[in-house]
Amino acid sequence: MFRLAVRAGKCMATGFSQAVKVNQPAISSTRYYSHAVEETDEEFDRRYERFFNRPDIDGWEIRKAINDLQGHDLIPEPKIVIAALKACRRINDYALAVRYLEALKEKSGPKLKEIWPFMLQEIQPTLKELGILTPEEMGYDKPELAVKDVYDM
Repeated sequence: MFRLAVRAGKCMATGFSQAVKVNQPAISSTRYYSHAVEETDEEFDRRYERFFNRPDIDGWEIRKAINDLQGHDLIPEPKIVIAALKACRRINDYALAVRYLEALKEKSGPKLKEIWPFMLQEIQPTLKELGILTPEEMGYDKPELAVKDVYDM
């Protein structure tokens, strides 16, 4: 009796699974997620330069744009840095200008001796015009409260 019930259950399950089978198409579809057009270097530079040159820009927008630039795998062109520094002075945020210079110096990484002198050479007239000192001129390149190592005394 039990064997009969199991066999009947098997037949019903097999028949049910065969009735539910769905034919899969032989071709799968492809999705294209990005329709964005690749931006050239010149367009990228123009976009950020235009953004920093806006007269109605505020501190939050400047910080956001600087943060976005720092997130890219590049050192911005001197003309973008000059526009950012002028925007910082326009909103009277001297500290942000100096911090941005520090961030640029740090981002230079292992090529610091090549990139940083070139950047300073290019932006020096703007720094003089705006009255912004570099971190080195302010003494930020050395620790302020550094104590001699006891083993070096």
